Amino acid sequence: MWYVITDVSDAAMAAQLGVNHAPKLANATTMCPACVQEVETSEAVLGQAAVEFQGGPDFSLQRTLEPAPGPNFFPPQAFTVGAQAGANYSPFVQVQGTDIVFNAPIVATGDEPFDVTTHTNTHDRTLGIDTEAMTTDHLFVRGFSNGSPIAYLSFDSSDAFTATVERSTFVPGLADLQFQNGGDGPGRDDRPDSARASIFTFVNAQAGLEDPSERGASVGEGRSQGLTHALSLPIVGQDAAVANPDVLDALARGADVSNIFADMPRDFANSDASQYSPAWDLQVGIYSDDAVAAGQNGLRTDADEVQQLAAHGVVTGPGGLSLGSANIIINCPALAFLDMPAPANQGADDVEMPVGGLDTGLGGTSGATDLPAWVLLSGTGSLVLIGVGAGSLLRNRRQKSLSMGTTTTA
Repeated sequence: MWYVITDVSDAAMAAQLGVNHAPKLANATTMCPACVQEVETSEAVLGQAAVEFQGGPDFSLQRTLEPAPGPNFFPPQAFTVGAQAGANYSPFVQVQGTDIVFNAPIVATGDEPFDVTTHTNTHDRTLGIDTEAMTTDHLFVRGFSNGSPIAYLSFDSSDAFTATVERSTFVPGLADLQFQNGGDGPGRDDRPDSARASIFTFVNAQAGLEDPSERGASVGEGRSQGLTHALSLPIVGQDAAVANPDVLDALARGADVSNIFADMPRDFANSDASQYSPAWDLQVGIYSDDAVAAGQNGLRTDADEVQQLAAHGVVTGPGGLSLGSANIIINCPALAFLDMPAPANQGADDVEMPVGGLDTGLGGTSGATDLPAWVLLSGTGSLVLIGVGAGSLLRNRRQKSLSMGTTTTA
């Protein structure tokens, strides 16, 4: 098993590893033993010694996705997941005898060679693996939080369709993670005993991609989001791989669903770092017929704005119900701000990560861009995950290089 670490429930451990501090993950074991798998290792810090997982994902499945005919495209006519959890697998991990929870999703299984084209033994967002440098290149998603464009990673979902459209691993047991509507964001109904944070998407938002630009997709003209948007594009059923440049180009221009985070791992605007969790509680919004007719179903970038639209009846949940939890968990660790300047208290260890113009590690370089990004972490600016080798680096507009660990499974 080859895995990465992106978040941890303990602040000191997050600082030690250079990963996101996700305090709400500490609640993941409550009332849901299957949501966290207990692993055996000789060290309390995950990745410092050999690890034995209880289970892992099956990446051998073939991902397919056939949208419905236009103009609606959603729901799809047919789909099959590209990866599914085996018995006892969860990306949330606790070392036996400790109470710290790590987000440690598995991104590949078995020995080389690794299939990063059709993904028969790798995650559907894994674009490259270097087992000597202990890094993996992973496709990230462009989304939004508190009005700002962000980048995030997507690893797992408790819902089969969501896992398929997100190009992630289907882990059905995560649906029991407590609690639905337990993390609605600052100023709403946050529950300190919930492991979830709120994430928002739309069914019937406008479709369209940002025109090509050095900046890449964030909030440009024509930029959109949501399920109809993603399913309207011809690349939605194709594999994400360096060998498929048309797919990566479309994704770089915003072909993903591009969800809205309520909170991030750093306080800004109305974001509360204490409420951040990579275990996102999906809320699915549907614009009213009047809103669609008036063209009010354009790009949204702020969770509070979505809540206000729901309060005025512009957005509802499916079937006309109030907007709320769909009881779908998506494991989406926060990665970076895309527009925001470095915080005033940025220390010497905080690393500026330029997006673009850097060696991809896969035989080419990306185009130059002026867009800077800073990883949202506790005390450091490099997403150092596990193992030996350099800290992670945003390799280009499509990839994220992550330090990686290896283990065996029972």
